[in-house]
Amino acid sequence: MHLRFSTAKGLPIVEEDGDEALGWLGDPLIDPDRGIIEGFFIRTPEFMGEGEAFCTMADILRWGTRVTVSHAHVFTDPTDIIRLRTLLSDPRTLLWQKIRTERGATIGRCKDIQFDTESAKITWLFPKRFFRFGTAIPATEIIEVRPEAIIVRDPQATLPVEAEKEKVSPLEVLQEIAEPTMPTPSRTAHRH
Repeated sequence: MHLRFSTAKGLPIVEEDGDEALGWLGDPLIDPDRGIIEGFFIRTPEFMGEGEAFCTMADILRWGTRVTVSHAHVFTDPTDIIRLRTLLSDPRTLLWQKIRTERGATIGRCKDIQFDTESAKITWLFPKRFFRFGTAIPATEIIEVRPEAIIVRDPQATLPVEAEKEKVSPLEVLQEIAEPTMPTPSRTAHRH
């Protein structure tokens, strides 16, 4: 299932066999090199006093109007997961980051993302500029994620279909069809 982060943020997180909210879905932790969500920060009043816990994508069982996990013990401090330590200190982000083209044109800031809940892969970026959302950008167009901006491919200039074709008048086409040319016999043709 494809899901936009803006619709998932704040969803309650429940245990598989329970209805009580353990916490609420917060910001994602994204690997900028692979374009994959590693997990989400979870706002919960019970974890480490008052604060945020972390839940990996692998620990999420189902997505819907609630996010279902097997049990509350899947919440952890993200620094306890060794492979996430470098991501936590990485200054490169996708959400809220500037988006620029290869040539340096600013498209806007990435205000939302769409991701596949099965593979955790980012599929679309949604830029916003001057209080308006722009055209969505497929994640396949990302060239590089830098600390200062997400660099995407320049949009291809497309020509209208008519401009690509050689314009031929319909009258010329009809004349070619209606008036077949007869080959003239050559004078040096077979002399016996």
